[in-house]
Formats: sequence, C-alpha cells, structure tokens
Amino acid sequence: MIVALLALQLGSLVAPAYACGCGAMVADRAQRIGVDRETSAVRWDGRTEEIVMRFTVRGNAERAAWIMPVPSRADVALGDGALFDELDRLTRPEHRDRHYFWPRGDDWPFADRDMDGAGAAPPGASAADVGVVGRERLGPFDVARLTATDPKALSGWLEQNGFELSGRLATELKPYVEQEWEYVAVRLAPDDEGTVLRGELDPLKIRFASDRLVYPMRLSRLAQTPQSLGLYVLADHRMEPRDTIGGARPEVRFAGPIQPEGAVAGLTGGRGRVYLTALDQEFPEPSRIDGDHELRAVSDTPYREIVYTDRLLTVGGGIPVWLLTVSGVLMVGVATAVAVRVRRQRAGVRSAV
Repeated sequence: MIVALLALQLGSLVAPAYACGCGAMVADRAQRIGVDRETSAVRWDGRTEEIVMRFTVRGNAERAAWIMPVPSRADVALGDGALFDELDRLTRPEHRDRHYFWPRGDDWPFADRDMDGAGAAPPGASAADVGVVGRERLGPFDVARLTATDPKALSGWLEQNGFELSGRLATELKPYVEQEWEYVAVRLAPDDEGTVLRGELDPLKIRFASDRLVYPMRLSRLAQTPQSLGLYVLADHRMEPRDTIGGARPEVRFAGPIQPEGAVAGLTGGRGRVYLTALDQEFPEPSRIDGDHELRAVSDTPYREIVYTDRLLTVGGGIPVWLLTVSGVLMVGVATAVAVRVRRQRAGVRSAV
C-alpha cells in the first residue's frame, strides 16, 4: 500500500491549524493536533463522487475541527474501516524470484552463513452569512454541512462554535466561496471527556454530485512541511491528474480492472468490474500548490509494481547449481585425464610387445 504520509502544522499557538491532503484541521487555542497519515479512496461514476478518508492523528487536543470544501451539497456518513485494508491488498506489489548462477558476497563460500540475498523493497462577518444545511452525530464526529457567501463568515461561524482559524486559511477559502462551493465542517470530539484525539480515527465518507472527478487540494498550500498525497481511485477507466498543480509528477502504483468484494463492493454500490488506480504524489514545496486536482480518464493500460527477490539457483534441497556444475566439470576433467593416461599406458605396452 501504497499508502500517503502527512504532518502539517500551520498557524501559531493563538490559531493553530493543520492542512491535510483534503481539507484543514484546527484545534483549540492552546492545543495541538497533527495528521500523521491521511488515506483517501475516491469513487466516481460520472455523476456522483464519494470520498472516504481515514486520519491518523497525534497531539494533545481533546477536540478539533476539520473543514473540507465540496463543489455541491454533500451527504456525510461513517465509512467502512476495512476498505483500506482491502485496497492495500489489491494494489500491493507482485513478488517474484530472480535467480542468479554464481555465488555472491552473502553466499558460500564467501560468507559463513547461508543467506538468500533477499532484495525486498518497500507500498468579522455575522453568522447569517453561513447557512447550516444539516447537522448530525456520527460516532465520535459532530458533522455540520455549511454554505457560506463570505470566507470570513465561515471563520466567524467556526469561532462561535469554539474554534479559531488563521487569516491565511480564510484567504485560501475565498476561491471556493467565489465558485459557490459548500463545506463540510466536522467537530472531532471523543465521547469520554478528557480523552485526547490520538491514533486512527473512524473513516468518514462524503458524497456529492459532480460531473468531474475533483479532489480538493488548495488548502494544502498552507502547510509548512512537505506533503504526500495517496489516492485510490475507483472509476470506469484508469484515472490520472490533469497536471501536477505545483507538486512532483504523480506516480501510478497500480492500475487495473478489479472485481469488487466486501467493503470495496460497498463503496462501488455492488456494480461489476471497475478500474482501480492507485496514485502517489509528493509536494516538496506546498506553497506552490495552485489548485485542486482534477482527474481525467486515460488509456486503460494495466500496471502493477513488481518486487524481485534475488536468490541463488539451487536444486535438490538447496544444493547450489554452480557447485554441481563445477564439480561435474572437475569430475569429467579428472575422468578424461585418467582415460587418456590409461590409453597411453596400454599403447606403450602394445608397442613394447
């Protein structure tokens, strides 16, 4: 699995904020929270997009808020935690043995111990400017779905609910307001008072209408440390980003048709075969991120990473083939020399007679 790693701190003690690959995380005034890992799976059928996210967090925050912009009205539900284990299994590299003939440094007689030479590799406005279109409790999450006509209004609403956003984050929200996007605001609060948010959180599934496959990334430009993005994309065809949006070239870890089962089938709605693409992308300088990812269909060429393990060629319970070969050649040589000598001796005896 290839899976994506994030540790993104923004702001100060007054207004701490953490960008994620898909949204922004904020904590209370004197507390800290960081996202060590974010894994996302995206399902798109040409009309509707679903994003399932699972966060692994650290810090000392007892509660936090996470904000994600979406292009249309969103439905929010808890995701299936087994989804990512299944996707990791489907996309893991294929392992093959690659044999070599002559012994190497870790093989006898060069080493005292027998090793297989394994080469395994690693995958200031009022709240009236904000409309609350829905609010529900999902496990440890208090989920609010919002509309906003002004980015400052969104900040104001969140502050009234116990959180503070930096001015930079409000600025980065402005393009979404101009495009009339909406927001999912999630309040992370454990059921037990005094419990710190730490470790792997329950996954969230966000569903909204979209005639294009878009993955919000703009807020990640606020990050002060390099970003890593990992995506599992389930669609009718192989999907890849249209451009780099300021990061390194996206890397395809897996591409191919699959027959969904279990949690994957739950995400795809029980439809038949779908095309799964697993992508990784690095953002060494997050400030260069200049937009959101829009993914497009490309040629359905399959790809799977192959990890080779180099092994010494052996037979019959581990006997090196090179040793048998050398021994055989020596035995043939000795036998030939003996035969030649015997013939010569017999020829000498016949000549003497």
